[in-house]
Amino acid sequence: MARSVLADTDFLVALVSKRDAYHSWAAEQAARHPPPWSSCEAVASETFHLLGGRGAPALTTLLRRDALLMNFSLTENLEPVLKLLDKYRNVPISLADACLVRMTETLNDPFLLTTDEDFRVYRRHGRQVIPCVTPVS
Repeated sequence: MARSVLADTDFLVALVSKRDAYHSWAAEQAARHPPPWSSCEAVASETFHLLGGRGAPALTTLLRRDALLMNFSLTENLEPVLKLLDKYRNVPISLADACLVRMTETLNDPFLLTTDEDFRVYRRHGRQVIPCVTPVS
């Protein structure tokens, strides 16, 4: 079975923005782990906000082409996500990060494309390391 590739906000921003310090890394990962990537609405919202008007068309294109799939239901995962928000409130953890951690708990053989070092602190299923591909992996 194919691995489930998850996309975090910072990966998407780096991929779309050529001025981002991690753009080359993100482009390399996109070639190595081609779409579709899974994510959640909270990540899409953060990414649209961070990219602003200039980058939004590129993210819109990824969504329209089904390169980025919003295949997570917060409604169906509300209690586990809220528990993660409470557990990691001192890190801190965002709603997007909590949703991604939860996604790693529900998908087969997942890994996350991210530059966010907080994912080294978060745990899936209570004690398991989040499988990540980062610029320093």
